[in-house]
Amino acid sequence: MTTPEQALTELWQLAGGPAEALDSAILRGEEPVLPSIFRVGTAAAATTAASGLAASELWRLRSGRRQTVTVDMRAAAIAFRAERYLRIDDGPPPSGWDDLAGYYQTGDGRWIQLHTNFPHHRAGALEVLDCEPNRDAVAKALCGWEGAAIDDALAERGLCAALMRSSEEWSRHPHAVELATLPVFEIERIGDADPEPLPAADRPLAGVRVLDLTRVIAGPVCGRELASHGATVLRVSGPHLPSLPALVIESGRGKHSTFIDLRQEEGRDRLRALVREADVFVQGYRPGAIAGRGFSPEELARERPGIVCVSLSAYGRKGPWSGRRGFDSLVQVATGIADAGSRAAGVDGPKPLPCQALDHGSGFLCAFGAMMGLVKRCEEGGSWHVRLSLAQTGRWIESLGCIDALGYPDPGAEDVADLLDTVESPFGKVTYVRSPVGLGETPPLWESPPVPLGTHPPEWPR
Repeated sequence: MTTPEQALTELWQLAGGPAEALDSAILRGEEPVLPSIFRVGTAAAATTAASGLAASELWRLRSGRRQTVTVDMRAAAIAFRAERYLRIDDGPPPSGWDDLAGYYQTGDGRWIQLHTNFPHHRAGALEVLDCEPNRDAVAKALCGWEGAAIDDALAERGLCAALMRSSEEWSRHPHAVELATLPVFEIERIGDADPEPLPAADRPLAGVRVLDLTRVIAGPVCGRELASHGATVLRVSGPHLPSLPALVIESGRGKHSTFIDLRQEEGRDRLRALVREADVFVQGYRPGAIAGRGFSPEELARERPGIVCVSLSAYGRKGPWSGRRGFDSLVQVATGIADAGSRAAGVDGPKPLPCQALDHGSGFLCAFGAMMGLVKRCEEGGSWHVRLSLAQTGRWIESLGCIDALGYPDPGAEDVADLLDTVESPFGKVTYVRSPVGLGETPPLWESPPVPLGTHPPEWPR
């Protein structure tokens, strides 16, 4: 079994962090903290601590001092399911799930998950299935398909679904074979640039400008965490793109938000102007989508030497599924995680993790990678590219080992009141989960509340 300290050490070494920095990390708590057979508490503690340790390293480069990094496993695990505890004006938890989304059986007895939370994904699935827009009609239509056939048919249309596979079945899949050759994340130098030392300041990321071109959970968590350490984060979305309002609120603390339409040359020119003054560019669109608009990591490095690019995908950069769309719950179903939970619980049908651990783990790892890229830029110069995927994060979580904790109590909002805080916002009073990262000198904080998408002009705050 991998301990949180061992998992943190593995992540830190993979990023090339100095060994002596690990002495500043204090990890408290032990499994179990959530009902699961997987060590999600360990994953949460290690990834949040890695993010905090990277912030501490940037603080050392600014101030000459290291600071302690303290993470409690329970707090980290609750942060991994922060969207469950979001409240607006003390109302019920917002729901972002479409009524057609969920698990269904196919004609050959397999299970498949449909992800229809965006309107175009919902419409596309109904068109393929040629049925009425209700669950009974969808279930009946799926009974006329073999599982593998409908999985492929939906994917070929760029839609979002996943056939449930066992870990053994997934391990034989051509994409899993390719994925197994990749580490949990990669940081590589993609261009030359002079070192950029950080000036003295009162926060680890003060003065660092981040372009956040992400949606849903994982990528937005990255921008939110960078903002918590003082970065100026500008979230960029297209005015035509759908969003999930509750997640916009949950991940929006500390960010500015603007609309830029990258379908138009004027919009692309506007983004290039922002890139020239940016330090970090985070994008979570399907592989090739942003590059197709002229913003590949290599093009960004030419436009702004010294930039740190972060690319997040569902299934990774290698293999036949590298361009496949996906979300956390779908990746859990496709790669054997949900099947393993089902077998352990003795239930028929998928049993996912008790949180969107692939999303949140990837989000904290994105922030970790971005900050370690900035460390490298400070010390040796260069432009850097951080690459990771939900599937790689899921594989890493599985590698931490299993526990017998399916019967552990599932904490409700009343059980975690000590970990919640509130802020007034344009949406009303927002109740949210506090950062699980404790820093001795520069504790994380968000200097502004979440705002609606497109609130600000497409320019850097002055």
